[in-house]
Amino acid sequence: MNRPDVVHFVSHFATPRMLGLAAAPLIVLLMACGGGERAAPYNDSITEAELRDDLFLLAHDSMRGRLSGTAELETTSDWIRDRFDELGLQPAGDNGTYDQHFDLVWFSLGSGDLLTVEGAGGARAGGNGWTPSNAGAAGSASGPVVFVGFGIVEPRLNYDDYLGTSVDGKIVLVLDREPGVSDPASPFDGVVTTEASRTWRKALSAQERGASAILFVRDLHNRPDIDDWGQYHASLWPADMRRIERFTLGAWAEQVRIPAAEVSVELAQALIAVSGNSLSELGVMAEESPDGYGVIELPGTRLDLTTSVQRNVVLGRNVLALLEGADPELRDEVVIIGAHHDHNGADGETVFNGADDDGSGTVGVLEVAEAYARAAEEGERPRRSVMFALWDAEERGLLGAWYYTLRPFFPLERTAANLNLDMIGRHEEVPEDGGGRFRGLAVQSAESNANAINILGYTRAPELASMVEAANEPTGLTLRFRYDNNESNLLRRSDHWPFLQNDVPAIWFHTGLHPDYHTPFDDAERIEYEKMTRIVRLVHQTSWDLANSDTRPRVSPMGVRPPS
Repeated sequence: MNRPDVVHFVSHFATPRMLGLAAAPLIVLLMACGGGERAAPYNDSITEAELRDDLFLLAHDSMRGRLSGTAELETTSDWIRDRFDELGLQPAGDNGTYDQHFDLVWFSLGSGDLLTVEGAGGARAGGNGWTPSNAGAAGSASGPVVFVGFGIVEPRLNYDDYLGTSVDGKIVLVLDREPGVSDPASPFDGVVTTEASRTWRKALSAQERGASAILFVRDLHNRPDIDDWGQYHASLWPADMRRIERFTLGAWAEQVRIPAAEVSVELAQALIAVSGNSLSELGVMAEESPDGYGVIELPGTRLDLTTSVQRNVVLGRNVLALLEGADPELRDEVVIIGAHHDHNGADGETVFNGADDDGSGTVGVLEVAEAYARAAEEGERPRRSVMFALWDAEERGLLGAWYYTLRPFFPLERTAANLNLDMIGRHEEVPEDGGGRFRGLAVQSAESNANAINILGYTRAPELASMVEAANEPTGLTLRFRYDNNESNLLRRSDHWPFLQNDVPAIWFHTGLHPDYHTPFDDAERIEYEKMTRIVRLVHQTSWDLANSDTRPRVSPMGVRPPS
């Protein structure tokens, strides 16, 4: 495709539809709706034509795949901001603006990284049986080592691998991942990777209990050690910045001040030999400890560690707008309708346009925002406030949505629900021999999902899922409640996840993976616009019902996971 320059792109966005909202005809539907007393006003103003127009612009080659930290994503963010402004929506970002800025951190390595285990040879440079971990900070630590199971602290499950014990001045050795990693009945989110197993969270838990450093070792009872530590070290710490860099939140990274490292099974065995157990035996015992393993002293051990992990900052940007509710008692509660506007950029002339992922959700949020704005012009406002959120850095780890939960516009306890639109434009299609991209998903054709949409989060937010079902009556979509407990890890792979982790009811509307997912073929020409239009109308109706309901949906406690 030809690539018009950015100036042409921006001017093309200033369409009569964007600028002439006041001239729009009044369309207020008064018939009954399955999800509430009546249909959401201006629901039928959400049209295929408008969704198509917006998506062809958003997913155009000129936008170079909207990679976080690039000028093209800034242009996209500016367009979204201007649309919100033209709609007359209230800014909900920093200092009276539509923008919420935050630090994205990527990591590089300096020089002088050394690790010495007493009795296991002399000082070793990175790549010789170990490597620095970006879960920690630059620094040095020396001292005795203790083993602390998986190093997990999860108060919601009354689980604490430290069992309340201080580890002042000690270096803690912990297993990777989590107990029950392949057990669908595990209270740690079933087979979905639990939030408590993140390495930086383990590092922070160790630091809070006085540890001077943390070491991670493979959970050998579940999987083998790394074959080539030199190659592994080089892959983690390339000489140059990656095209798609591995980011984390600055707000997370700045909390951790102790150094961290990944160590080989060989080094870990040298440390734990005094316990009389092998690493595999300790791993099995940690698996079988329902409330946490406890701190195992390793007398006579000593380790010296120096790491030179450097933290580099790139600016991220969410775009947030608000329609204030009409009810004086409920307007301080909010329903959030969100999607992510970033994707995976371009590699030379190859552009990853991300039309479905997540251009489809982005333009869906804008259409819902316009429907609310039209209704508000006619004096029709919901009882609760409604926020429209376009998150940055979802592809880098849901980082924009995570940041919002740290710095919310409304307190999270006043957030009634989050409705997440991510990949709502295609039919799910899982080919035979699809490889790791489709791990855990049954082979299925696009035709079998032609009228279907997956609803994720239903086990944590069952009342909200029921509201979606009720709102769907006039839309006639086939709702598939699946994948909440699936090894594909889908439940934690989009922006509803940070809200669920903060006990905010959240649902993900998702038409599923397909062979064009995360490839250069995810283009606007391949979107199923008729179905997508009905999905966006369903989201609008669900949000309207939520914003006007006398009661709010609740979340189920962590640990309740029926198989999916």
